Amino acid sequence: MAETARNMIEIQGASRRFGALQAVKSFDISVAEGEVFGLLGPDGAGKTTTLRMLAGLIDPDAGSVKVAGLEVRKHIDAVKDQIGYMAQRFGLYGDLTVEENLYFYSDLFGLPIPERDRLMVEFLDMTRMTPFRRRPAAKLSGGMKQKLALMCTLLHKPRVLFLDEPTNGVDPLSRRDFWVILKDLAANGMTIFVTTCYLDEAERCDRIGLMNKGRLIRVDTPAVLRASWKPYCFAVDTDDRRGARHKLQTMPGVLASEPAGADLHVYLDPERADAARIQSELATAGFAPVEFRTIDPSLEDVFIAAIAQEELRGQRSAA
Repeated sequence: MAETARNMIEIQGASRRFGALQAVKSFDISVAEGEVFGLLGPDGAGKTTTLRMLAGLIDPDAGSVKVAGLEVRKHIDAVKDQIGYMAQRFGLYGDLTVEENLYFYSDLFGLPIPERDRLMVEFLDMTRMTPFRRRPAAKLSGGMKQKLALMCTLLHKPRVLFLDEPTNGVDPLSRRDFWVILKDLAANGMTIFVTTCYLDEAERCDRIGLMNKGRLIRVDTPAVLRASWKPYCFAVDTDDRRGARHKLQTMPGVLASEPAGADLHVYLDPERADAARIQSELATAGFAPVEFRTIDPSLEDVFIAAIAQEELRGQRSAA
């Protein structure tokens, strides 16, 4: 029997408030060793606050946060030895070259010179940055700066890597290269917890969590999340898309309707899904001919539908 991977991240009931704002509410998640876990959500959902609690930069008001089997609040120094944390704006020094930045961070981590030199060769080769080792950081492209930041974060060989939207504003090719590196790190046993606003990056994660208004509302693999919403996602073809969209948004059982190419994508409430009724009502309202067809939802479709469902549940609870 194959050995079950141990959990390197465990959050139970973690909450964090800033004044009147409840940034994170009763957050629960476990992430296994060697897993790439992506946290996805709109701006203000609580992703960065969650990451900062995991890295020990802020404490939760309630609940438990463990990394590498250690309670972060009680064993912060030991946890710091186990993790790498790359914030949205990593502290690179623009007037220092690539290798000088690496020297600087190696000294901060207290690396012996032979170990530093070995890791520098390894990391520069891994990131294809060897030709740029003597270029000042200020003159690097956005993607190269992120690769340098990642190298600096990896110098002390962390077991768990926390990345806060690491490729935000980076060109698509550099983003792809960055993710190739991350997947290689995970294949060698590193646990990676990343927040992202890019749905194509979420597809590269082993599992993803959808977060909205401080709550974790869905957790699973990208494939399972897409499959779970397939019965409730439709493409609607009608001559008056704009009018049909406005009509659909007022109809019971419709979570949302969004333009998608030549069609409308319509997301139904699983508790009240009735595509035949909605199609009939649209036709009666003057939008005939109307064609409904089930689609294979993308992660974008899942993201829109799940958040719309969560908003509806909130409205029902408040009523």
